[in-house]
Amino acid sequence: MKEIIRLCLFVLLIVATGCSSDKQTEKGLPCIDVTKNYPEKEILITDIADVHYLYLDTKEKEFLYKGGIDYVTENTIVVVDRSSQSVLFFSKEGVPKSRFNRKGQGPEEYSNASAVMYDEEKDEVYVIPDFNNYIKVYSSLGEFKRRLTFPQINIGNQIAFFDDQSILVYDNTNLWRNINKQHAGDKSALTEQANDSSFFLMSRANGEVLEHIELASNNAINVSTINDGDFFGQIGYTRVRKSPDGLLLYNPETDTVFLYNKEKILTPFLHKKPLLNHSEPMVFMDICMDAGDFQFMAVYPYLKGEYPSAIYYMRDKKTDEIFRPTMIHPDYTGKSFHFDPRLLSYYEKGYHFELDFMELKEAYNENRLSGELKKLVATLDEEEGNNVFMLVQFK
Repeated sequence: MKEIIRLCLFVLLIVATGCSSDKQTEKGLPCIDVTKNYPEKEILITDIADVHYLYLDTKEKEFLYKGGIDYVTENTIVVVDRSSQSVLFFSKEGVPKSRFNRKGQGPEEYSNASAVMYDEEKDEVYVIPDFNNYIKVYSSLGEFKRRLTFPQINIGNQIAFFDDQSILVYDNTNLWRNINKQHAGDKSALTEQANDSSFFLMSRANGEVLEHIELASNNAINVSTINDGDFFGQIGYTRVRKSPDGLLLYNPETDTVFLYNKEKILTPFLHKKPLLNHSEPMVFMDICMDAGDFQFMAVYPYLKGEYPSAIYYMRDKKTDEIFRPTMIHPDYTGKSFHFDPRLLSYYEKGYHFELDFMELKEAYNENRLSGELKKLVATLDEEEGNNVFMLVQFK
C-alpha cells in the first residue's frame, strides 16, 4: 500500500523562527541566514577527518579509465570509464579487482553507465543509464541478475540505497517537462508554481513502487530556470543524499532539507532564510552534507547576467556556530579545499577530493608537499599520469 506523507508549509513557518538566534537548536530547526555575514575560519582537514591517499593502478590496459571515482564502499572503489562505459573495481589500495562491459542494445545490456551503485555485501552493481526507464543489476564480474523498470523515464539519476530491500528515487520527469515547455517558448522565469515531482521507494527485487514520499510545495516557486534577457540558465539541485541517520531529501521550492530516517519518518532538517522568493538578489541553496560533528552547505547568489558561484558554509553541530571555511591540509601547502554537498551524494560519513597530477608534480618540485602525499607523488609514473584521490573519513 502506498503511504503518502504530506508536510505543509505551515510547518516551515513555525520552524523558520529558529533562525533568529545563533543557538539555533535550542529553538528548533537549524537554518542558515544568507543575509548574515558569517565569519571566515581556516580548518585543518586532519582535525576533523582521517585522510587516506589513493592512486589507481592502471598498468593493465583493461583498467585504463577516463573520469573519476563513481562509488566507494568499505573495501571497493568503483570507476566508470567514460570512453568505453566499462565498470571497473579497485581495492582501497588502488589494486585492480575486476571489470565488466555490458554496453549494448540487448536485453541484458545497458545503453550507458551514467551512474552506478554498488552493494558490496550482496555483490550487486546497479547500472543506471541517463534518459532511460530502467536499472540493470549485475555482479562485479558482469553477470546479469535482473532489470528494474522505472514508472517513467529517469533523468538525472537522483537515486540512493535506502535499505537492503529498497532504493529511493527522485522522479523529476514533470519538472523537466516544464523546463522544456518554458525553453521552447523562450520565456522561462521564476514563477509561483506547485512542484508535482516526487520521491518514492522502489523495490530492489522487482522494481515495484512501494510508497511515495511527497513534500508539500503549495505556493512554492519553480526553481528550474532563470532568464533575464542577458543570461539563461538551468539550476540543478541534488535532491537525495546519504546521511548517517537515513537519507536527506531536498525541496528547493521551500528552501528546506528533510531527513527521511531509517524508520521512514520524515522531518525538517535544515532551512534557509530568507525564502528564495523573498530574497534580493535571489540566493539558491543546495542540499547539505551531514558528516561527523559538522554540516556543510553551499548557496548560490544570482546576480543579473552572471551564473551563480558557490559560497560555502560549515555548521558545528555541537556549538551551532556557522562560518565560511577554508579547508587546508598540512601535506599540501598553498592548496585549499571545499566540501561541495551537491557532489558524491552516496557517502554517509566521508568524501573524496581528486588531486590533479600535473598540479601535484608542480607542487612537489616547489617543495610544497610533505608527509605521505609527498612520498606517493615521488613514486608516480609521469607517463601513466593518473590523478591522486584523497579519501576523507570524518571523525
